[in-house]
Amino acid sequence: MEFKKNDVVTVKIEDMSHDGSGIGKADGYTLFIKDAVIGDEVEAKIMKTKKNYGFARLMNVLVPSPDRTEPKCPKARACGGCQLQFLSYEKQLEFKRNKVDGNLRHIGGFQDFAIEKVMGMDDPWRYRNKAQFPFGKDKDGNIVTGFYAGRTHAIIPNRNCYLGVEENEKILDRIISYMEENHVEPYNEKTGKGLIRHALIRYGFTTKEIMVCLIINGESLPKKERLIEKLTKIQGMTSITANVNKKRSNVILGDKIIPLWGQDYITDYIGNVKYQISPLSFYQVNPVQTVKLYETALEYAGLTGKETVWDLYCGIGTISLFLAQKAKQVYGVEIVPAAIEDAKKNAELNGIENAEFFVGKAEEVLPREYEEKGIYADVIVVDPPRKGCDEALLTTMLEMKPERIVYVSCDSSTLARDLKILCGEGYELGRVAVCDMFPAGVHVETVVLLSHKKADSYIHIDVEFGEGEGKIPVDSIAKRAEAYKPKEKVTYKMIKEYIEAKYGFKVHTAYIAEVKRNLGLPMYDAPNAVEELKQPRKHPTPEKVEAIKDALRYFAVI
Repeated sequence: MEFKKNDVVTVKIEDMSHDGSGIGKADGYTLFIKDAVIGDEVEAKIMKTKKNYGFARLMNVLVPSPDRTEPKCPKARACGGCQLQFLSYEKQLEFKRNKVDGNLRHIGGFQDFAIEKVMGMDDPWRYRNKAQFPFGKDKDGNIVTGFYAGRTHAIIPNRNCYLGVEENEKILDRIISYMEENHVEPYNEKTGKGLIRHALIRYGFTTKEIMVCLIINGESLPKKERLIEKLTKIQGMTSITANVNKKRSNVILGDKIIPLWGQDYITDYIGNVKYQISPLSFYQVNPVQTVKLYETALEYAGLTGKETVWDLYCGIGTISLFLAQKAKQVYGVEIVPAAIEDAKKNAELNGIENAEFFVGKAEEVLPREYEEKGIYADVIVVDPPRKGCDEALLTTMLEMKPERIVYVSCDSSTLARDLKILCGEGYELGRVAVCDMFPAGVHVETVVLLSHKKADSYIHIDVEFGEGEGKIPVDSIAKRAEAYKPKEKVTYKMIKEYIEAKYGFKVHTAYIAEVKRNLGLPMYDAPNAVEELKQPRKHPTPEKVEAIKDALRYFAVI
């Protein structure tokens, strides 16, 4: 049967995609349905069709799954922030465990491993210490704030997000009251007019300190003292600032911070380590789970007090200072200068003297410090962004040959890709743990221990080259060397030529890059393809996807 847009179908949900959508079939046709969970039987309206699959909107749950739960938030379906509120928390953890396990097996090619623990929360609500609320107007002209609907910039009004702290609602009420009373307009993305773009709120779970930073489309706030008067009545208010962002882009924060009242930072703790946190600081959003995550990283690092540790992508030094408690020396590297300044302040704040920080690219800083100063690494801890590690950094890590690598990842697909490279060049996958930093969301943190392979035993062999009995002819050495030449590097050109010869059609470089990206593979051979992917994505047809995968299998890339 051929389906078209607006057809209503009955679907039994049998699986879930990486983004939390339910997956089921109608007469053999695969449909992805947001807010449906495994075990549901649902009525859905088809919204978009492809040749082999389509997307549908959940209309009615005919037979609910035993794992379905009523969402705590009344805006759960409309809001784009929570993808898994309809799934019981036990099953959310199972979904995330399976996600990590599947990526390590299918992308990384690992089979002989086990996830030793999944760290969930006793209470998976009100866990976020940071929230960013966009401002706008509804159809009646009222000022609203909340969160964007999924895949849009349409604001779903919601001042009481159950993932954030209760104080957020009080703060937002006062900001909107100030705006209405003083005729301060919210920012309009379409016109580029209006002043208030976002409110960034941070909360110290240990210190109870509160930060409010208003992102503004200008250089000042009118009648700011009236806003300050309202906000300072909230217990714990410590820092009120403005952040200037006059660019017409989706980037939330600008570079300039204007102090309005109090400090320009708040403080909080991870374990017994104290940190200063500014509006621009990267700081883990779930402090309860961060302690579990870092304690696991520390355990995997196996520190005895004698080790030199490199912390790559160190940010404001959160992991570095945690490790410094057990290491001989810790070196942190981060490309953002402001983050390194914060890291140095945090080391001083805690009286930690065995931590040093460098500004720059890790793949440049590490070899420089090794060559110039002989600084090596017993242990490397790496916590990259979702895109994973730069290829040059992986090469540098392999050259330094630390005893252990602890990889902390917020994206298990790029984690698996990078582990495949590291474990192909002298390391073996040891321990794996999963930490749920984002209950109700689809993202998950993973901690992995890699250990440098060592020979089980050694034997001594005397070899004599030349002609005659018991000697090894030199020409046989040459033949063996020829046989063990490294494999030719697989280029995009080779893939394109293979496909054209076998299938009779051409594929765009950006198509290959897109398929590699979806498989979690690196795309280092074609910088032009990467640049093109910064533009609107090119999506190859299923026929071309299969041809590209065939080529990747032919060249032993996958």
